[in-house]
Amino acid sequence: MPDEPARPTGPDRKAVLLRLDPALHEALTRWAADELRSTNAQVELLIREALRRHGWLPKEAQAPRGRGRPPKER
Repeated sequence: MPDEPARPTGPDRKAVLLRLDPALHEALTRWAADELRSTNAQVELLIREALRRHGWLPKEAQAPRGRGRPPKER
C-alpha cells in the first residue's frame, strides 16, 4: 500500500531481495512456522549455520535475535 510508511530496518540490518521457487518458499515457511520463527528469521538462521560450518561467519557478526516479538520499549 503506497500510503503506509516503510518499516525501518535499523542501522544494523540490511534488506535483501531473494527470489525463490514457490515450492521452496512454501517448505521454508512451513519449517519456520514449526520452529516458531518468521520465514525471514529462518533464512537468516540457515545462512548463519552455513557460514559457520564453512568457516566464513565473521567474528563481529551480531548474535541472532531471539524468537518471538521483541519486548516493547517503555
